[in-house]
Amino acid sequence: MKQQHLWGIDLGGTKIEGAVIHASHTGTVLFRDRIPTEASQGYTHVVNQIARLVDAMEKHMGYHPEAIGIGTPGTLDPQSGLLKNSNSVVLNGKPLKDDLQEALGVQIVMANDANCFALAETRMGVVAGRFPQARVVFGVIMGTGVGGGIVVEGKAIQGLQGIAGEWGHNFLDESGGLCYCGKYGCVEKVIAGPALEKFYELRSGTHRSLREIQQLALENKDPHAVETLNRLTHFFGKALSVVVNILDPDVIVVGGGVGNIDALYNQGVESLRRYVFNNRPETPVVKPLLGDSAGVFGAALLTA
Repeated sequence: MKQQHLWGIDLGGTKIEGAVIHASHTGTVLFRDRIPTEASQGYTHVVNQIARLVDAMEKHMGYHPEAIGIGTPGTLDPQSGLLKNSNSVVLNGKPLKDDLQEALGVQIVMANDANCFALAETRMGVVAGRFPQARVVFGVIMGTGVGGGIVVEGKAIQGLQGIAGEWGHNFLDESGGLCYCGKYGCVEKVIAGPALEKFYELRSGTHRSLREIQQLALENKDPHAVETLNRLTHFFGKALSVVVNILDPDVIVVGGGVGNIDALYNQGVESLRRYVFNNRPETPVVKPLLGDSAGVFGAALLTA
């Protein structure tokens, strides 16, 4: 699937972003725009919104592409061809890939947003710049949820069931409580942003944003905020150690809003070192470079 340009769509809960990048010089962005998803208006409307954006891309580029990469909030089930595990629930149970191929008249290559993030940071971002010899990369997204993507030899790994990298729904600790997936104590229910805010509120009796909690902890003004940040760094290392023990990646890239907390890269890494099955754990844990561009760039790279 050799193309001069790579076309990608990042389908998010609130916005749909499209980009066209140069295949040989992936840092060259030829088109980039975004429109609202408007998922409240239903599945068919979301498909039409994607078609609307692709039409704008075609008018700008002056031609119809052979293939488009699509990053999705959720995973395409390889057996049924239906989307699953999406927090944009209007997409679940729908044949999104087939419907888009019919609506757009192009080949669609689809992966979840965490795989697209990992792929973009590997091929265009921090891994390409600092760890060019890396063969195995684990990309983490920590925000309102916890997700992950695996890239091996420059290719995103989907897995037999389309769930490769989904460390957010490994069991971590009973204190996380019931998860929407039906299990207890998932990683996501312990160290995702809403879970940390809930923990702080239960301890302090006051609701605060994670940003406020972090600042109070840094100022050492609130013992409950310090406890919340310590909970994050402790369980971050414990949860990630399972991934390292199984996958042993060359580098781990941490994205998402929670990934901006600096304590993850010192106390969190120290926690990881305590739990990893190795006498001298060396796995680099780094921040990404591409920001919110990673999703759409990674989607485009699916077609390379």
